[in-house]
Amino acid sequence: MKRMPQVRRIRCGNVNCYLITEGENAILVDTGRENCRQQVLKACQAYRMRLLVLTHGHVDHIQNAAFLSERLRIPIAMSPLDVELIGSNLRRPLCAAGLPGKLLLAASLRSFQRDAIAPFTPSVPLEDGDTLKEYGISAVIRRLPGHTRGSIGIDVGGESFLVGDALMHMLYPSLSLIYEDKEAMLQSAEKIGALGEREIYFGHGTPVRNRRWV
Repeated sequence: MKRMPQVRRIRCGNVNCYLITEGENAILVDTGRENCRQQVLKACQAYRMRLLVLTHGHVDHIQNAAFLSERLRIPIAMSPLDVELIGSNLRRPLCAAGLPGKLLLAASLRSFQRDAIAPFTPSVPLEDGDTLKEYGISAVIRRLPGHTRGSIGIDVGGESFLVGDALMHMLYPSLSLIYEDKEAMLQSAEKIGALGEREIYFGHGTPVRNRRWV
């Protein structure tokens, strides 16, 4: 009987990375910050790693991309629309929703100014509807612009959905608290809600069942 893909959460402080495994194959989703690089590397070493997928270009999700790609000998995949953020997360402005959003935005801007990103070049451009079958994983890429222009999600086996920061679970499950484009963010949240029954895995916080988000 064919094994269904499984999602394993790797907690890296207040940021999540994920392993999606299917049989002996696995892909890593996001990388956490530099102080968690050995933890993430160790979690990956039990699997046949095939690909590193980045849900968007913010430093807390990509800071270890160069390191992990080299150590695991796997290519890096992300949306071409976020590649410019590798050089500096300050290249595009962000907005915030409410007091929690403003606090998160202030902390994020401090991080963008302080935390260096080792340069890397993604070799696998991700577009809406792309599958990960060639990497041994039954999953489909979905564009989720708003938090960033190039934010993507991953629909895993029609049962789980990794949303990156298109949604957040900081104090409670919600829309993204910071975003480049509010209207696009709302449309992406509506798209996620319309998927129906899924376990939602966030870039920040614990998983919940899918719901109508808008």
